[in-house]
Amino acid sequence: MADRIYLDHAATTPMLPQAVAAVGEGMARWANPSSPHAEGRAARAALEDARARIAAAYGWAHETILTSGASESLWIGLRRSMASQVLITAVEHDSVLRHAEGARVLPVLADGTLDLDALRAAMAPGVLLCVQRTNSETGIIQPIEAIAQIVRAGGGLLMVDAAQMPARASAAVLRHADLVAVSAHKRGGPPGIGALFVRDFATLMPVGGQEKGYRAGTENLPGALGFAAAVEVPENLDRPAALRARLEAALDGAEIVGAGSSRSPLIGAYRMPGVSSAAQLIRFDMAGFAVSAGSACSSGSLRPSHVLSAMGWSEPALREVVRVSFGRATTEAEIDAFATLWRAIAAEAGARAA
Repeated sequence: MADRIYLDHAATTPMLPQAVAAVGEGMARWANPSSPHAEGRAARAALEDARARIAAAYGWAHETILTSGASESLWIGLRRSMASQVLITAVEHDSVLRHAEGARVLPVLADGTLDLDALRAAMAPGVLLCVQRTNSETGIIQPIEAIAQIVRAGGGLLMVDAAQMPARASAAVLRHADLVAVSAHKRGGPPGIGALFVRDFATLMPVGGQEKGYRAGTENLPGALGFAAAVEVPENLDRPAALRARLEAALDGAEIVGAGSSRSPLIGAYRMPGVSSAAQLIRFDMAGFAVSAGSACSSGSLRPSHVLSAMGWSEPALREVVRVSFGRATTEAEIDAFATLWRAIAAEAGARAA
């Protein structure tokens, strides 16, 4: 077992060897894909091949805009959409909350899923709903098919934040979505590259520049090659599901966030009563464990989780939750070691309170 144990794969996961090799290949053959000379044309051909491979890995048959990551993909969908109004859920990623200025925020139920009655009441022709398929803090999965039926019936558009979704788990989501944001570094690819899948370019306002006029900036060929290589490596979800079940069986006294909800096998969120998230993170980090509290974009903040708050959690409970997320290399021994320390910290807190 390594000196440090990394259990924060939802923030970012180590690059796969295939992705590292592909990025190196892209660096070695680098030329600007927009240049008209032979080197540029060769780079363009490689870029388009990577684009097609990324789309194929996700099963997407329409348009693909390569971006700097899911956050930019979401920005394009939210800020450049032709929609008359934008709806978001109260448990969206921080990047959506920042980008969706003026959007109407829809409530969620206590189990973390979108209130479908509220969606029905808000939906109208030309409205865009943005929803995170797998919540990055809790792992709770939204009922995309039911959501899509309401959006379609109301004449709206559906954008899905699928950054936390493995490529081969995406068939149902992509069948219903108009826009889908994905990210390479969550799937074993390099940072700084992502994509926005677009069903119909007519739903977006072009801005000029590259990517058929829908994004400006020199194309990231090495990143695209690394993204393609990463998502072509299958993810076995049975293994992390077994690891999470093993962990949850060992966390005596933990409150499991979303225990009764459909959850991603890659993410678990746990409350340790009487111990703040900040205190837990310090103890875990000092002992060699990398975990987090909330999403990576908000875990450095002292603000309470807006996700847990929207689910009805109150102080101090919503400040006592940490997130554990699993990767391809996570082992049973690492899970057991974390559970042992978790129980020790919880026992200390219990003794102080007695």
